Amino acid sequence: MTIHFIGAGPGAADLVTVRGQRLIAQCPVCLYAGSIIPPEMLSWCPPDARLVDTAPLDLDGIMAEIVAAHQAGRDVARLQSGDLSIWSAVGEQLRRLEALSIPYTLTPGVPAFAAAAAALGRELTLPEVAQSVVLTRTSGRASAMPASENLAAFAATRATLAIHLSIHVIDQVVSDLVPAYGADCPAAVVWRASWPDEKIIRAPLGAIAARVKEAGLERTALILVGAALGSDSFTDSALYSKGYDRRFRSRANLTASTGTKR
Repeated sequence: MTIHFIGAGPGAADLVTVRGQRLIAQCPVCLYAGSIIPPEMLSWCPPDARLVDTAPLDLDGIMAEIVAAHQAGRDVARLQSGDLSIWSAVGEQLRRLEALSIPYTLTPGVPAFAAAAAALGRELTLPEVAQSVVLTRTSGRASAMPASENLAAFAATRATLAIHLSIHVIDQVVSDLVPAYGADCPAAVVWRASWPDEKIIRAPLGAIAARVKEAGLERTALILVGAALGSDSFTDSALYSKGYDRRFRSRANLTASTGTKR
């Protein structure tokens, strides 16, 4: 018996991995976060599967369901939104499973920032503009930020910022970032990325808060800030340059190639 933690992606059901869908289809128990998991995913479960919405449960309640399934020898698909590697609360669940010697697997999912970038039609790293993406958030009721991790410190890098779980304090976000990025820096907010009702707001950093308030957006929104969101005057990457040698494409091959050689 195994607990399969599955990153269910940002919203659209077809953004789950093939492995994730296969595991959902074969597990007789499914624990899912009902407020953020698309209902279509539950249709992949076996017809007689036990479906448990974990939204109203605390950690003890979730573990009780897992332990009961373990004792019955039934595999569990544990669906959690986005990707498991960030802000998923997987860590405390795994710690308890290890203490109980209950086996588990982790299947990654499409993270919200990737879905937001796709919705914007933008690459978040551009040559000589930005080569780093900072995934961060502001302090909230669930967990506080370490003192060394603050927006002003990250802003000093001028990297592309993907700020999660912070739409409710967007005024403070803007205030913290403007000194480093400037009020004219490109910014965007993507609400419910990949869902049918997805909304996108693009505006200079200094104006983005007002636009968000006008739209009435709350929760499930990602704030993106950085020059890469609006720059079209960047240098081409050397990766596909004729003068760039790499293992599978030497300069000699490019010179002799008709365009079909790889």
